[in-house]
Amino acid sequence: MYKLISSAVVLILIGACDDPLSPADSLRHQFETAIPGTTITVPAGIIEFKRSLILNVDGVTVRGAGMDKSILTFKNQIAGAEGMLVNASDFTIEDLAIEDSKGDALKINEGKNIIVRRVRTEWTNGPDVSNGSYGIYPVQTENTLIEHSVAIAASDAGIYVGQSKNVVVRYSRAEYNVAGIEIENTIDADVYENIAINNTGGILVFNMPDLPQEGHSTRVYNNQITNNNTENFAPAGTAVSYVPAGSGVVINSNDKVEIFDNKIANNKTANVLITSNFASGYSADIESHAAFDPYPETIYIYNNQFAKGGNAPDIAELEQLRVTMFGENGNLPDVLWDGFINPEKLTDGVIQSQSAICIPDEEVTLLDLDMDGEFANPSIDMSSHRCQHTNLDPVKLAPPLA
Repeated sequence: MYKLISSAVVLILIGACDDPLSPADSLRHQFETAIPGTTITVPAGIIEFKRSLILNVDGVTVRGAGMDKSILTFKNQIAGAEGMLVNASDFTIEDLAIEDSKGDALKINEGKNIIVRRVRTEWTNGPDVSNGSYGIYPVQTENTLIEHSVAIAASDAGIYVGQSKNVVVRYSRAEYNVAGIEIENTIDADVYENIAINNTGGILVFNMPDLPQEGHSTRVYNNQITNNNTENFAPAGTAVSYVPAGSGVVINSNDKVEIFDNKIANNKTANVLITSNFASGYSADIESHAAFDPYPETIYIYNNQFAKGGNAPDIAELEQLRVTMFGENGNLPDVLWDGFINPEKLTDGVIQSQSAICIPDEEVTLLDLDMDGEFANPSIDMSSHRCQHTNLDPVKLAPPLA
């Protein structure tokens, strides 16, 4: 009798344990119980979540089986502002995908020593104003590496690094986003060997007011920035909602930006567009924030391969300029500048050399749009632009990323 009862008890206990957690519940449990040094393994397959995954512990690695094998889908998400939110340092995420989050796909906030490697973020319905704002989204980070990753169909920026220091974005692809890759209010960033294609704007280097720091010292080089002509689908009133479709590289109110050795082609508004915040729809904000510098200065553009840009600009005034200045079948020059200059940086009516937009290549022309004068006197006078700046130093990632 005792043996029979014992067998029954054993069977009951086995039955009680024979109901393992679902993959989603297992991953959530691992996120909630992680300690420094934990590696969270994401299995192959499509794993559905209805609320955000949140990690608040330093020193964690999240690793999948591949960006097309381990897929975290948030298509039916009912709670949380992000797909995955990380508030931690010494964080690595690699070899997985995050799809169809309600808001940002992967947000990493206020961390140091961040690695995002072979991660895909995507809204699978394609460009749509209802998509989340950001794909890969480190903000207020330091010593950050994003590489071999893919971002598709974000309604703001596919790969965005904001208010950060010491950043490298490389070997990645951004496609069908409003902004493909955006570096905003960030100090010391290298963006190289990426592909930015079929976005509204390919690669953006921005400074915006009302943020803790102003950015400078960004190098954009050896990238392919082509066919960024997707209609702007950002929510109205956001910073990138003012980016015209057909923009290759856009520099807005940022200083010490070096653009070189890129292939920049077939961007219908402009292969390179340089603006102050007076031309971005945020003038009222600037006028109420005297400490903010709205002017792009010390810009250096050289050794790029330009082709077939500016043939069908997405701004009526630019289209009129194109036809008036270059004919029905003509193209705008490869570099457009709004023409706003800080009056404090003028000497005898000319911008001081250390603050100028420098384009030493004789075959590349800049068009000063004279937006300050409502396009009355556009100019292709290159006399103040045939100059050079001292090259920026490469970004050196600090240990343990180096």
